[in-house]
Amino acid sequence: MMDIEEKKQNLRELYDEYEEDVAEFKKAAACEAGCADCCIGVGDIDITTLEGVIIRERMDTFDKTLQAEIRAGLAQNKAEREQKKLSRCAFLRADNTCMIYDIRPFSCRQLYSVKRCNGAPPTIHRQAVNLARQTVDKMQRLDFGGYSGHISYILYLLAKEDFRKRYLHGRSDPRKIVDFGRSHGIVINRFVSG
Repeated sequence: MMDIEEKKQNLRELYDEYEEDVAEFKKAAACEAGCADCCIGVGDIDITTLEGVIIRERMDTFDKTLQAEIRAGLAQNKAEREQKKLSRCAFLRADNTCMIYDIRPFSCRQLYSVKRCNGAPPTIHRQAVNLARQTVDKMQRLDFGGYSGHISYILYLLAKEDFRKRYLHGRSDPRKIVDFGRSHGIVINRFVSG
């Protein structure tokens, strides 16, 4: 069984592989730093627990004030998602740049648009969408003992010490989160990975 550091390295390799596969498509992207339409209006920033661990580790390096602001933003995201509302990503700065851009989750990495969104959904090459689906499948196989769901939900679970310890030691137990998982659309990776 792979340890968490090996999994993180494999995840980075999956990210790199995807970026290489879609590089030609992304050359046509209209996106630029600060546009943030996808970070505000798309609403489906889904992550795996493995990505959540990486994000939590980064959060731990931030000063306490920023950590508190992010936690408050994540709590707001969670509440808004529970009401079926879209919400601004908690990691978006006031200037609409991402404070975790270098470790952003795959759901953010896969998004780009060949034309300015201006509040509309992104326009993405069909081939890139198919490659993204394949990458998500690979990620769920890599994070076989974990879960997938909205960033605020996964980080909420990882904030619980018992859940985090169980996950990090390869002892995830879906029965421990069954009610939350069902009501919040949490996916058990081992049940969806091929």
